Amino acid sequence: MIPVSDRPHSRTFPFVNIALILANIAVFIYELTLSDHQLNDFFRDYGVVPKELSHWAGHPSGLSEPETVFTSAFIHGGWLHIIGNMLFLWVFGDNVEDSLGHLKYLLFYAVATVAAVSLQVALMSDDMTPTVGASGAISGVLGAYLVLYPKAMVTVLLWFFLVPVPAVLLIGIWFVLQLFTGIASMGTATGASEGVAVWAHVGGFVAGFLIVLITRPLLRRREPAPVGRFGRRSVW
Repeated sequence: MIPVSDRPHSRTFPFVNIALILANIAVFIYELTLSDHQLNDFFRDYGVVPKELSHWAGHPSGLSEPETVFTSAFIHGGWLHIIGNMLFLWVFGDNVEDSLGHLKYLLFYAVATVAAVSLQVALMSDDMTPTVGASGAISGVLGAYLVLYPKAMVTVLLWFFLVPVPAVLLIGIWFVLQLFTGIASMGTATGASEGVAVWAHVGGFVAGFLIVLITRPLLRRREPAPVGRFGRRSVW
């Protein structure tokens, strides 16, 4: 099921969400200009390598290694990877930004990124596979969306039909699949399923869900808008 739109619609223009999408697209366009060798080096230099980040955590020195926590979130491993991530961010991110506010949404996105990487690295600390992608942060957005809009409806593309599905069902099924895939992958060399760092998905989702659940009483309540809306690697 591919989400294409949701209700309710946001009332504010999602400046930050669109900026994040454009930044991801810009980095991907740059990736297309690189040779295979240059691209592999790019992934290793700017993606998260769990073993190297884990070693840095035990012996902190410089900032180049922890910086990859954020740079990795703007790198994607192929067309399907970036299209899928940006589609989810486009559909769900604007409403979360609408509820949190622009600056708080950006901070939230960064915290979700850190949480996603932290769980992946904690569970797969010996993995030398570069991990790239925005899915960890976007998983945090999904967790927040579930708290903020539990009654929302999402229109999904199912085969050749557009079908309305409750957001709680769509996101709930997605999370359960990530969790069980992560558990099933624990015995593998990389802890990933077919190159997907699912524990980053779980970490980002849980962080986003809990952050918004705890802070929800402090958020400005908004009524739904009636119309309109403005080499080998693990990916997440």
